[in-house]
Amino acid sequence: MEVILKEDVANLGLRGEVVKVADGYGRNFLLPRKLAMQATEANKAVIEQMKAAAARRSASEKAQAEESVAKLGNVALSFTRRAGEQGHLFGSVTSADIAAELAAKGFEVDRRKIQLSDPLKGLGEYNISIRLHREVTAHVTVKVLAEAEPETEKTAPAAAEAAAPEPAAE
Repeated sequence: MEVILKEDVANLGLRGEVVKVADGYGRNFLLPRKLAMQATEANKAVIEQMKAAAARRSASEKAQAEESVAKLGNVALSFTRRAGEQGHLFGSVTSADIAAELAAKGFEVDRRKIQLSDPLKGLGEYNISIRLHREVTAHVTVKVLAEAEPETEKTAPAAAEAAAPEPAAE
């Protein structure tokens, strides 16, 4: 059975490809899940039109992504977090945090496009990749700084305990 894939299917093919599959696989898996349609002449013509429209859309998205790369090229983000003595953060900086900070600066970036293998859990400067399009990637500098704790906060509770009178025992 020949089918035209509507979506990318692992180990089979990409969207828009005409592939030959076993009758049962096509009839029982691909067609009911709307992952494919039968490869008739009419469907092939429809798919060709869809491919042309997708190519035009992809070209315009790529142009927009390249404009965004030019704007994002000199953006540096700074995050202040509580950290331990060895420079490990008590929390982390995630892709959602980076996306929120970019949105605050006027850049709309989906958090899923930020390529962060693991959340940032240490102090320092990181170069983060943002995949705006399949062929276009922007890079943003992220600085993670330690939160400064005033000395008065550390010594104030100890001084308050020493100055407080002890309750009288009855």
